[in-house]
Amino acid sequence: MQFDLFSPFHISLPLLKSRALFVLLCAAAPGIVAAQNSPANGKQQATVQTQMSNVTFHLSETVAVEIKSLNGVLVPLGKNEFPIFDDKDSFNLRITTAEISIDSSNLANVLNSYVFARPQSPLTELSIVIEKGIVKVKGRLHDKGDIPFETEGTLIPTADGKLRLHSEKIKAMHVPVKGLMGLFGIDLGKLIKEGKVPGVEAQEDDLILDLEQILPPPHIEGKVVSVRIEGEKIIQIFGGSDAKPVKNIRAGNYIAYKNNRVRFGKLVMNDTDLILIDMDPNDPLDFFLDHYKEQLSAGYTKTTLNSGLRVFIKDYNKLHPAKAPPGNDNTK
Repeated sequence: MQFDLFSPFHISLPLLKSRALFVLLCAAAPGIVAAQNSPANGKQQATVQTQMSNVTFHLSETVAVEIKSLNGVLVPLGKNEFPIFDDKDSFNLRITTAEISIDSSNLANVLNSYVFARPQSPLTELSIVIEKGIVKVKGRLHDKGDIPFETEGTLIPTADGKLRLHSEKIKAMHVPVKGLMGLFGIDLGKLIKEGKVPGVEAQEDDLILDLEQILPPPHIEGKVVSVRIEGEKIIQIFGGSDAKPVKNIRAGNYIAYKNNRVRFGKLVMNDTDLILIDMDPNDPLDFFLDHYKEQLSAGYTKTTLNSGLRVFIKDYNKLHPAKAPPGNDNTK
């Protein structure tokens, strides 16, 4: 059985560099695995096939993306012989096909928390709203005394699979201007070379966003072929001319891994056959890689006849129900 990845994303505004994101992998299955130590022979070159369906994937405590479908492979990096789910730098996610969405508030969190969170960042206090398909971004020009600015524009894919935020209207201090970047002398090209805004390229008043560099690890590899906006959501489609449709391996909400080896915790699974399944099929599988052990321990595991693992996990957003506000005691 073979997989491929499916994940769409979306980003917006001249400063946006989110994307989607992303998409991450996660996984883990307690209990049953083949070996605890990696073999001493040469580094494993093969990749681990991956498929996701109807998953809300948390990239951090404040950022999440919605993965409608995703097919691809996990690629081990550096000296790692296989992906290690407890080490986000041990692998990349190479996307074959995917549809992933991110809403405006999550996108703003990505920009503020990651893209423009570095010292001496030229842009700060970014906010994003989407109206009738137009991405509107507000923020401040940090290098120019925190002057407020706002832009309106559209998102389109570039020929090499990156995202272009094309600015159509620009205002500084609420006054329309032409050529915001040039007007205030913001040399984004120089900042990029200095490593202050990685994954961003400036072309006149447009920004080119490289999704492979914008998000935190595990990093993605893939080409954005189209972008559309639905309400407050930016939806990115990944793929290519050679991408072929991939049939879902099962119904419902899940994350699946197959073939070669993966490691989670102290365990290594050979000839991987691992599927994380949503215990509550009535809404998307809410998954947070940083907290996968908590989600696993709240669920249960089954073994197939061929030693595969089917792990039924609890949604991350249901692990810790909201507590009643102080003083609101209804037990009396």
